[in-house]
Amino acid sequence: MSLPAPAFRQTSPTGTSQAATGEQQPIARMVQQIQQHEVTPLQLVEQSLARAGKYQDQFRAFIKLTPDLARKQAEEVSRLLAQGRNLPLAGVPFAVKDLYDVAGTATTAGSRALADNRATEDCTAVRKLVRAGAICLGKLNMHECAYGFTGENEAFGNCRNPWNPERIAGGSSSGSAVAVALDICPLTLGSDTGGSIRQPSALCGLTGLKPTYGRVSRSGVIPLSWTMDHVGPMVRSAADAARVLHVLAGHDPRDEATTRRAVPDYLAQMDPAVRGRRIGLPRKWFFDSLTPEVAQAVEVAIELFREAGCTVEDVELPLMDEVLGAHRAIIFPEASSYYQPLVRKKADSISPGILSLLQAGSFFPATDYLKALRVRRVVRAKWAEVFRKVDCLITPTTPMTATAFGQETAALPGGDKPLVRAYLDLTLPFNLSGHPAISVPCGISADNLPIGLQIVGRPFEEGTILQLAGHWQQQTDWHQRRPPAAG
Repeated sequence: MSLPAPAFRQTSPTGTSQAATGEQQPIARMVQQIQQHEVTPLQLVEQSLARAGKYQDQFRAFIKLTPDLARKQAEEVSRLLAQGRNLPLAGVPFAVKDLYDVAGTATTAGSRALADNRATEDCTAVRKLVRAGAICLGKLNMHECAYGFTGENEAFGNCRNPWNPERIAGGSSSGSAVAVALDICPLTLGSDTGGSIRQPSALCGLTGLKPTYGRVSRSGVIPLSWTMDHVGPMVRSAADAARVLHVLAGHDPRDEATTRRAVPDYLAQMDPAVRGRRIGLPRKWFFDSLTPEVAQAVEVAIELFREAGCTVEDVELPLMDEVLGAHRAIIFPEASSYYQPLVRKKADSISPGILSLLQAGSFFPATDYLKALRVRRVVRAKWAEVFRKVDCLITPTTPMTATAFGQETAALPGGDKPLVRAYLDLTLPFNLSGHPAISVPCGISADNLPIGLQIVGRPFEEGTILQLAGHWQQQTDWHQRRPPAAG
C-alpha cells in the first residue's frame, strides 16, 4: 500500500534540477570525460577555482585555496594518463576540512591558535586521493576545533547554507558541505565525531558517509576525540561515496585503529535489487520528536523500501540514555587532552566558547571516562543483538531542517530542546558505537530546505548502506537538487 502524497514540496520553483548550469558531473562521468579527452584536468581545476572565488565572500566555504598546488597536480595527472596509468579519480577536484594535513599549508582546525601549524607531508587520506588522480583545491572552513555543529567561526567567518544564507550550514564540516552544494567540487572530506559529516550533509542536501570506526585512516588529521573520530567523503550520490571509499579504505600502520580487513569493491556491492533486505526502525528515541515535514519525508522513504521488497520492522536500541552520557564523558576529556598544550600557550587565540569546552574536559573524573568506555563495550554487544535481526536501521538524520544563526533551542513536537541535543541526538550514538552510517537527501521542506535520511549498517558492512542509499537515489532525484545559489 502506498502512502498519500507527502505534504512537503515535491518540486521547488527556486531550486534547480540536475541540468543546472555549472553543476558538477558525477565522479564517474567526470573521470570518463578526462579519459576520453573531452576535458583536461587543468580545465576542471580552473572551473572549480573560479566557482570557489565567486562564492567565497558570501558563503565562506574555504579557509585557504591552493591554486598553485592544484595546477601542478593537474599537470601531473595529465602526464600520468599519457603514460597509460589507471587513475580511478583522474582529474577529480576535491577539498578537505582544515583538519587534514596538506604538505606546505597550515592545518588550522579553524582556529587562529594554529595559524602557524604548517604540515610537512600530506595526511594518509589526502595522499591516497592524490595517488588516485584527484586534485586538491585547498582547505575548507569549519567550526573551530571541530567542536560545534553550526559552522559559525570567529576567525574565518561563518559558513552559510547555500539553500538560505540566513541559515546554518551545519557542522563541524560546514565548508565541506557548502563546497559540494555550490558545485565548487564534487568531493570533499569531512570528519564526524558526533554527526559532523552527516548533519551538514542533511542540512545542505548532500550524501555524507561516516564509515565504520577503523575503516579509514585518520593519520595526519587533527583529532577531537580519537576513539570516536571518523573521516569520510561528502558527495552528491551514494555511487560517488562508494567510489571514493574504495580509494580511502584500508589499514594504515600510522593509525592503530585501522582494520586489516580486506577492502571490498563497494561499487560492485551496489546491486539495485534490495528485495529481502531487513530494515529496522528504532522508533523510540529516533522518531519521538520530529517536525511534521521530516517525519513525512522519512515515512515516504520507508514505504519505498517496503514496496521494493524489503522487510521493515520496529526495533529498539537499548541504553540510549547511557549512550549520551558516555559520549559526553569521552569527548570532553579526549578533546581537552589533545588541546591542553595549545590552551596553555595560546588561550587568547581561541574563541571564548571553544576555550570553555576545551577547559571543561580537564574536570571530568577519570572514573567517569573509564565507566564510559565500559558502557561503549556493553552498547556494542547489545546492539549487535539487534543487528542480528536486521541488516540496517533507517532514521531521520536530523529532526528538523537548518535553523537560523543564533538560535539556541529547537521547537519540536515533543517540546523545546537545546539545539545541540536536537541536531546530534540522532547521529552521535553511532560515533560511540562505531557503526557505519550514511545521510542522503530525502525531501525539501515548504521553505525550500533539504531533509536528510540516515541509514546505519553493521560494522564494516558499508556495502549494505551504500546499496540501499543507491537504490533510493535511483528511485528519486532529491540528491540531484541544487540550491538557488548554485545556478
